[in-house]
Amino acid sequence: MRVSMVFFLLTIQLFLFLSFNVESSNNNCCSRNLIEDVCKNFTQVDPTLRYKFCIDSLEAGPGSRCANRTELGLIALNLLLNNATDTQCYIKQLLGKSKGLNPIFRSNLETCLELYLLGIFQLKEGIRAYESSGYGGVFGVSAISWSGTRCKDSMKENKGAVPPLKKRNNDVMHLSSIGFGFTSDE
Repeated sequence: MRVSMVFFLLTIQLFLFLSFNVESSNNNCCSRNLIEDVCKNFTQVDPTLRYKFCIDSLEAGPGSRCANRTELGLIALNLLLNNATDTQCYIKQLLGKSKGLNPIFRSNLETCLELYLLGIFQLKEGIRAYESSGYGGVFGVSAISWSGTRCKDSMKENKGAVPPLKKRNNDVMHLSSIGFGFTSDE
């Protein structure tokens, strides 16, 4: 009797374990399909957004594998905020090492810092709007996208210099495209 009870309990545990893993993998599959679908749509709307960048970015976001569309939008907005904040920090570091910097380059970095400060503030407001209603936030995304574009443009004035913010500004603009997709079509 005792052996059959142990066998019965082990069978139930195995069943529950397998059921949980199948359900968990189905959630990952559904989220993967959601990420693929939104990235496909977003890259059709914005041809400058690379599909692989979109997929890689969203999949890197914490919780993205189990997220619904609204949650995925919030993840995308937070990725954008983290990236923009990191770029702002990088600009501060460059300015901290400013001894011997070309005055025009220094001025351009200061302009970029101001742009990112304003853009990040407005993006945070946009994220709050998105969190409270599941939509909105397009103005915050627009502000940070504009910051990245303007910073990129100001850095072009440094003839012959490799812009140290080029990749960072491009990433902000691509993450903004993803953010626009979530905030503008709800």
